Amino acid sequence: MSSQYGDSTRSLHAGMPEPVPGAPMLPGPVFAAPYHLDPAGYTPGTDGYGRGDNPTRRLLEAAIGELEGGDCLAFASGQAAITALLLSVLRAGDTVMIPSDGYYNVRSFAASTLARLGISTVEVPTAGPYPSFEGVRLVLLETPANPGLDLVDIAAVARAAHAAGALVAVDNTTATPLSQRPLELGADVSVASGTKALAGHSDMLLGYAATNDAELLDGMRQWRTLGGAVPSPFECWLARRSMGTLALRLRQQSASGAAVAKLLREHPLADAVRWAGDSELAARQMRIIPGLVSFELPSAEHVAAFLRASALVAAATSFGGLHSSADRRHQWGDSVAPGFVRFSCGVEDTEDLLADLTQALDAAAKI
Repeated sequence: MSSQYGDSTRSLHAGMPEPVPGAPMLPGPVFAAPYHLDPAGYTPGTDGYGRGDNPTRRLLEAAIGELEGGDCLAFASGQAAITALLLSVLRAGDTVMIPSDGYYNVRSFAASTLARLGISTVEVPTAGPYPSFEGVRLVLLETPANPGLDLVDIAAVARAAHAAGALVAVDNTTATPLSQRPLELGADVSVASGTKALAGHSDMLLGYAATNDAELLDGMRQWRTLGGAVPSPFECWLARRSMGTLALRLRQQSASGAAVAKLLREHPLADAVRWAGDSELAARQMRIIPGLVSFELPSAEHVAAFLRASALVAAATSFGGLHSSADRRHQWGDSVAPGFVRFSCGVEDTEDLLADLTQALDAAAKI
């Protein structure tokens, strides 16, 4: 799909097969474990077994790959994609650099599995400052970071890391490939949880990794095949169907995010409001600002009261879906204040969301 087209057009048409009279616009999911083989023996390039082969998965991978600007592999979850990257690249004695303020399960995986394999980890805040990259095998960035929404200049880090011989991967979950294209900014791999905004309907788990490096792609593919971390055909079909509205959803979520950030800054109960759109760097490396806002209320009890009073905001530990949601991240072990909230704007009308948040915050202020 040519880059001359707009976001909605590319989201809808990326990776789609040529139209055939009588065929559906989006082919249905292909459910198969074994496929028919030539009685004379396996023919390379044909589908043989579902763990390694599935046309529905390939269609999704083609679509995501077009948006990311590289070849794509789909995984059973975002965590499966990240662990496939780490375990296919790193060896005993290697050092990996990860965000100290990013997704906590990546830090947990590094402290447990990677440490047992003899792999050293250096944790660095997303916004820096970054130490020397000498001796580092892989630099994993997450921007905007989850949950604090800090940013890092992907191009600048990629130049410095590559000069020291390190690979660079970017967790692109929060931004999505419509907002940010890490491969174009110099990253070697873009990895993400498609569970969040990419699929955006809160009804399935998915991950992916995209790269233009054939060796990295082959390594991750082999790890996926041997580890079995493949998404089902139905999840792949759901994700490809949902991607058709990605641009529409992102625009509404982004508009609400800007308005919600403004409301929170003006409300006396909320403090430490963060929105990626406030950063000059965001304007340079992101095309659409995600609809995520973080803020703090005085206590966990205030957050509970806020959520109970809201008619539109769900208490949920995810983001990027159709419904607005809030997650008190302290309860999961993030190094944040007890009243820290990661707020994900859904696709509700902005005016309705602002009115609901105002009355919910007012109610929480009374406890």
